[in-house]
Amino acid sequence: MVLRAKLELRQGQSLVMTPQLQQAIKLLQMSNVELSQFVEGELERNPLLDRPEQDEDLPQLNGEAERASPVQDRLDRLDTDLDNVYADEAPADRQARETVAGIADSGWSSLAGGGGGGFADSLDGDLHGTLRQPVSLHEHLEQQLSEAALPPAERLIGSHLIGMLDEAGYLRADLAELAQQLGTEPEAIEACLRKIQGFDPPGIAARDLKECLAIQLEAQGDLTLEMEALLDNLPLLAQRDFGKLRRACEVDADELREMVAKIRRLNPKPGAGFGEGPVPLVVPDVFVRAAPDGSWRVELNSETLPRVLVNNHYYAEVSRHGTRDQDREYLSECLANANWLVKSLEQRARTILKVAREIVRQQDPFLVQGVQFLRPLNLRKVADAIEMHESTVSRVTANKYMATPRGTFEMKYFFTTAIASVEGGESYSAEAVRHRIRELVENETPANVLSDDRIVELLRDSGIDIARRTVAKYREALGILSSVQRRREKLESR
Repeated sequence: MVLRAKLELRQGQSLVMTPQLQQAIKLLQMSNVELSQFVEGELERNPLLDRPEQDEDLPQLNGEAERASPVQDRLDRLDTDLDNVYADEAPADRQARETVAGIADSGWSSLAGGGGGGFADSLDGDLHGTLRQPVSLHEHLEQQLSEAALPPAERLIGSHLIGMLDEAGYLRADLAELAQQLGTEPEAIEACLRKIQGFDPPGIAARDLKECLAIQLEAQGDLTLEMEALLDNLPLLAQRDFGKLRRACEVDADELREMVAKIRRLNPKPGAGFGEGPVPLVVPDVFVRAAPDGSWRVELNSETLPRVLVNNHYYAEVSRHGTRDQDREYLSECLANANWLVKSLEQRARTILKVAREIVRQQDPFLVQGVQFLRPLNLRKVADAIEMHESTVSRVTANKYMATPRGTFEMKYFFTTAIASVEGGESYSAEAVRHRIRELVENETPANVLSDDRIVELLRDSGIDIARRTVAKYREALGILSSVQRRREKLESR
């Protein structure tokens, strides 16, 4: 075989993902919070990007007006002076009035916010800023540990145990490994753990659900032998198998019912209520409102659209002066990036609006009549209607929310799989079928608990062709127990 070098010229097509194109794709799938953070970073990095002034329409005060105090400005509009208004006031009242006027002239009047509320109103306005942050679980337990007056070694072990608790308040660590790590005996770890388990809230620092419930029952004085037997058979309680529970605990039905009621009043996650921050509000990207003519008006939420401007005047001013080649190259790159960012933001807004309008058009029955009329919809159907690629529609609907008269939903909520119709008519969406299953279970009676086979029959009578395993899958996804467990629960609650 002879090896030789040669040159070949080939022609082909390929898609090159430029950095600008990659940036546009990333912007498309960002949520409004992520987009705002990204734009803030670009404003810091790029000197040619500016934020639009929101106070451009406010009148500019001249120097004389800025020097005038709020009190003097009001006095200038009066046709008399304060000496005539307060002609009969006492000297002490006059001195107090002049003192208040002096405070206002010194700038302290701005504390009133608008000039009429006074100092108390300013305190009310900043009240939320002075409130203390919620105490976390670790802080709550550390405070109790410091008040327990333990020896330094036990305090160190206790602090280490507190730091290993999860959000629910459970200790998931192995005590033997922890003792080896801290260089102490397992008995010392166990003794310190029992002290922490006596802290508030009851049930804290338990290693499993059984121990958590036992700690709470012991604190209430309800940890009897029968209750211990019940805790040993928690899987039977989860299965609602009350017959086996009665035999295991050696109690009658009334006693078992009382014991189960005590268990239900306990807290299986004692640490979950501490240090919870405020639930983040979902800010919709699109508003859907009913128009007077019966159609739907789809609008972008302008509050979630960051606005940036390209400062061409600054670019021209800097370029006019003699700069180095590196500086000119840097400015040209900044200008290109700024123009591309503005263009990408505008394209992103138009694409979101276009996809949202098509979703509203497809799901008009849902908006008018409710979730049971939600149509099956996929990405391809929307992409073909607006002449875009499926991947683009997928990125647009990711992490975007739509506020409708039926509530605020993520855009992906409107894309559901299709369930065939019995008569070959229009298909049903999976979400509508799940809603129908929930309605059937909620309306059942203790004497007529619906099995999965019976639910299949009722759905087929309604025109929905569905398999039994699909009903079971939807029922489990909705958190609905089996028919046997529901029947036991309804009989026990009677």
